[in-house]
Parts: sequence; structure tokens; C-alpha cells
Amino acid sequence: MKKAILILGVVSLLLACNQSKEKKITETSVAVEKTQELTLEERADLLKKEGYQIFLYKEGDSTYLMQQYYMVFLKNGENRDQDSTETVKLQSNHLAHLERMAVEGYASLVGPLESDGDIRGIVVYNTKTLKEADSLANMDPMVKAGRLKVEVHPWWTQKGGKLN
Repeated sequence: MKKAILILGVVSLLLACNQSKEKKITETSVAVEKTQELTLEERADLLKKEGYQIFLYKEGDSTYLMQQYYMVFLKNGENRDQDSTETVKLQSNHLAHLERMAVEGYASLVGPLESDGDIRGIVVYNTKTLKEADSLANMDPMVKAGRLKVEVHPWWTQKGGKLN
């Protein structure tokens, strides 16, 4: 009976978390749709008022809204000698952190590098300041454990641009 109650409790918690995530995604989608209804100049003014670094770039007949993002290189840290059990736990917590950053709208692009070099992955943060991006990146459990370290660089790209 206790097992059934525990399982029911865990399932209820997972469903509540999933509904909260879906609500956040829906709210974000609605906000993005409303923002896209604005003119480019209105979007630029709104972002500037919110504290983002932006500029309008004109090329011929086209105007592009450029925004500063922060590219974080996740690099090998000084403490990479965790046992396999601890490494698996850290990896799970690392992925949960990155998912949270994406769901909350802080991370726009996330991924590992295939090579086995010093840079292990990249996260592009959509924050107002380098300090905020650095702070969020340093909250990563892998960084806290010393398995990874971060290197943050300001990076400009077109707002709303997509990978092809």
C-alpha cells in the first residue's frame, strides 16, 4: 500500500511539473506571437527598454534587428576524476539544468561538441548582461563540481534568426 501511495505521489508530481512546463511554454509562445505583431522598430524599443543590447542593421532595402547574446563555451574543468556513478549523476543534473535554462527562456541554443577536445559544448544565453549569463552558466552542476568550466563571449546575431 505504501508503495502504491509513493508511486501515485511521484506520478502526480511528474504530471504537475509537466503541466507547469507546458503552461510556461504556452505563455512564452503567446508572448512571442504578440511581439512578432509589432513593427521592427517597436520590437527594438521594447527590447532596449527591457535592458537588452540591440541595434538595427540596414542593408539595402532590408533592416535586421540584431541582439547581443552570450556564447558560453563549456570546457574541461580541473576536477574530472569523479567515479562513474558520480559522473552519471552529474550528467543527469547537467542536462536538467540545461533543460531548465531552455524552458525558462535563458538558453537559446545548447549542444555538445563531437570532438574530444578542451571545449565540450556550447550554450547560447539570451540574457541582458554577460554577468547574468556567466552566473547562470556557473549554476550548472558540472561546473560547480569542477568537471566543466565556462568561458563567456558576447555574440551578435539577428533576433529570431534560425539555423539552416
